[in-house]
Amino acid sequence: MAEKLGIIAGGGSLPKQLVDRCKGEGRPFALVRLDGFASPETAAETDCLTIRLGEAGRAVSFFKEKGVREIVMIGFVKRPSLFQLRPDWWTAKFLAKIGFKAFGDDNLLSSVIKQIESEGFKIVGVHEIMGDVLAPEGIFGKVQPDAQALDDIAHGVKIALGLGALDVGQSVVVQQGIVLGVEAVEGTDALIKRCKDLARAGVGGVLVKTKKPQQEQRADLPTIGVQTVVNAHESGLRGIAVQAGKTLIADRAAVTAKADELGLFITGVKIP
Repeated sequence: MAEKLGIIAGGGSLPKQLVDRCKGEGRPFALVRLDGFASPETAAETDCLTIRLGEAGRAVSFFKEKGVREIVMIGFVKRPSLFQLRPDWWTAKFLAKIGFKAFGDDNLLSSVIKQIESEGFKIVGVHEIMGDVLAPEGIFGKVQPDAQALDDIAHGVKIALGLGALDVGQSVVVQQGIVLGVEAVEGTDALIKRCKDLARAGVGGVLVKTKKPQQEQRADLPTIGVQTVVNAHESGLRGIAVQAGKTLIADRAAVTAKADELGLFITGVKIP
């Protein structure tokens, strides 16, 4: 039997999918739900704890008590201010230890993983457990990008990788060669909605989403879901391009079906 898995669940549909996968495969797990992020559907009958984001010490103690060895961090989390965090003793000591590294997403994630592993755990990526959630290379559905869309994708990939190298964001919207918006702390959905009022006349833009070049792959990989497709359509975009093999697709069949229904293309782009 596989070892008991510790799940730290943030927002979105992926945490529930992982819980359902564990139940279906008979893999034991202990679930820590992040209050304000994890959906009500992401729950378990036993071995389940709900904590504030600043109560990492409770999660560590809980996982040790439940005999967990491997931990996966899954789902989105909006980064709080220190005032909102209200850290417990474990978290406060951690923040004091890393200092200014706490001000960069990539440095913070790497430091969190290193600190958790110092407690005797192993952090694993969700893609190591559910390999089918990674975006494949190529077109997902029925709609194909035209020459202008392909040019916008190529331009967007360069911009997104540059942003990622600076630890700014993972996404960019490009229309007819013009960058309409780049993702920062607001997140992808807010970026898409913001670009609706910035669109030019003519064919719509494209959302391009890539992994940051230096990003810790076991946490916070780029993710899209059905709502991403709906938001893109409502903002006049005509397609989404994601980095193949480095982007999580929350329910690929549903995402593809919704894109076909709304007339958007989705493509996985291989980036060397």
